[in-house]
Formats: sequence, C-alpha cells, structure tokens
Amino acid sequence: MSGFVDERVTGVRRPSGGGKLPVMNHNTPLSPRPLHHLATGTGTGRRVLTHAQLRAHGVSAAEAGEQCRPGGAWQQLLPGVVLLHPGPPTSEERLHAVLLYAARERTVSVPVQPGRDEPPASPYGEAMITGLAALTLHGFASTPPLPSLETLDVLVPRLRRLRSTGCARIVRTADLPVPEQVTGLPVAPVPRALADAVAVLKDAVAVRRLLTEAVRGGHCEPAAVVRELTAAKLLNRPHVVDAVDSLLAEGRALAEARLYRMVREYGLPDPCWNVDLRLPGGPHLGGLDAYWPEQSVAVELDTRAPRPGGRPEEDAEWTEHARKREHLERLGITVVHITPRKLRDAAEQQAAVVRTALMAAADRDPAAYVVVLPR
Repeated sequence: MSGFVDERVTGVRRPSGGGKLPVMNHNTPLSPRPLHHLATGTGTGRRVLTHAQLRAHGVSAAEAGEQCRPGGAWQQLLPGVVLLHPGPPTSEERLHAVLLYAARERTVSVPVQPGRDEPPASPYGEAMITGLAALTLHGFASTPPLPSLETLDVLVPRLRRLRSTGCARIVRTADLPVPEQVTGLPVAPVPRALADAVAVLKDAVAVRRLLTEAVRGGHCEPAAVVRELTAAKLLNRPHVVDAVDSLLAEGRALAEARLYRMVREYGLPDPCWNVDLRLPGGPHLGGLDAYWPEQSVAVELDTRAPRPGGRPEEDAEWTEHARKREHLERLGITVVHITPRKLRDAAEQQAAVVRTALMAAADRDPAAYVVVLPR
C-alpha cells in the first residue's frame, strides 16, 4: 500500500504513518513573476499597458502602484494606463495610451447583424484618433508634428462616461465613422478629423490652410468636408465660412484641371470650354464646363456642396440647378454630370460615358438651335 492515503474531505494527502502535515498558509501570495520582461517587450512591441493588461501578466495592483511611485521604474501616464519606463513617452506611446484610456470599461458593443461575420475585436474598442493628430497621421504637412501636440483627440461614442485628462482630450459623437488603419492605429477619416480639428481652432489662416490641403492634397472632396462641418454646426463661425468658400473654389479649380486632362488623355474631341448657352433672342440657359455643339452634348461638373439646414438661397441654388438640367434636356441637349470624385478615381470610365453620348448623337433627333457664348 502506498505511503499516502487520500483525505477525501480536504483533498490533501497525508502520510499514512500519522506524521504531521506541513503547515500551509493559503494567504501566502505566489512568487511574483519578474517584471523586467514587461519593460523590454509585452509581445506587442509596445511599453504601454492598462492595469487590466498588467493583471493578465501576473502583476497585481499593489505591484503596479509600487513600480509607479516617484523614482520607480514605471509611471502612470493616464488613469488606468501605465508607461513601462521612467523616461518621457514617445509619440507612439502617447497615441496608444490615449486609445487604451478611452477603451477602458467599454459600453456594450454593437450587435452583429445575422448572417454577417463578427469583425475582429480591436484592443482599443470603438475609440479612434481624431483632430490634428489624426491629420498628421494622414500625412498633412500643415499640421503640427505629434511631439508638439500637448493633447491628442480621441473620438468615442456619445454615451461613454469619460473625461478629458492629461494628454487625452475626449471627443464624443452619436455617429461614429468607420476608422482607417494608419500605422496600425484606428484613425478617423480625414473629413471627420478636419471637423474635430476646426472645432478647436480660432486662427482663420490655420483653418483655411487645413481645408485647402485636404482638397489640394487629394485627401478628400470638398462636399465631404462641408457635410462634416455642417453636422458639427461649425458653419455659423465667420472664419470657417470664409475658409469653406476658399475650399469650394479650390475644389472647382482642381476638378476643372482633371476634366481637361481626361479629355486630352482619353482622346475625346476638343469641346468648347466654359460656355454659356442662350436661345436665339431668348433667355439664358445656363453655363457649362464643356460643350460639343455638333453632337449637342454637354459636361457639367457637379461641385455643389450640400449644406443641410443652410440658408434659403442655397436651397434656391439647388432648385435652379435642377431646372437648368431639365430645360437643356427638353431642348435635346444631353447633359453628362461628373463629380470631382469620379474624375479623380474613375477618369477612364467617365471618358467612356462622354464618348458614348457623343457617338449616340447620330441616332437622336436634332437638338434645338442654341447660341454658344464664352463664359
């Protein structure tokens, strides 16, 4: 028989010879794991962890607090977020820190629709970088470098109970955009990041510079920016309205240049550029960006930027635009509408649309005679 018998009550095996059991203190903590492995790499290559992540690595709250004391090896960068070295954080570490801070104690996640695969969980929940930091990550040249930003904006759902603190400025929204991944970080799309940046900028020159670069640099179209500025209720600020006017002018000039390039590169016949049409001895029919008189085909760049809840005259502008198009089509003129985004992303397809309209002219009834004037 074995020298040990099972003790079925306690589950402890005792010597069969009646020897004394070794004294065991169940309150004695396990030997702590060495902490240097966290400071040299957490498996993600980053040295920023939350208290919950530290516990998963076997580090208790008491141990973390001891390490974060003055003169310690670590420091608490934000509430619940620890930097695993004593020196100043890098820009990357600050970005990860504000995202981890915003992701703590997340609210209930959005349910996945039936039949759709659940997206992979982000370690940052629904939080994403926005504002000036996001624009810098998107490659803007007119935004400050990350080390010079005292605070980093992080976008979260509106119902999150968070407060801005330290280097984290919380921005709430009821309608979260789909983030873009930039250097492995969730970053708000350019139009949303622009709106959040403009919301805190008072310098009219800085606002105009940002909006101009957004369009000139090909980051987004003017209409998308105006939609976000409208949703953020920023178009009641005079310096923002002035910047938007410059933005729309910049967007139209860029779209016109793309239209010229499309006609040239895809071998379309030369049109009459920037013309006004009139009925002989009659009313003005409207301006067009390009017109082929022999085929009665026109191209109009749709650079309008909707402003929901805008001024009455803006609604009138939309109505006039639709009226002009209907009138021209009743006269037998084919009007091809092209948006700046389609010119940028699908110029060959748009050239094919125009070419098809020109070729179909022979099968249509002749259009009404109109007078073509330079605009």
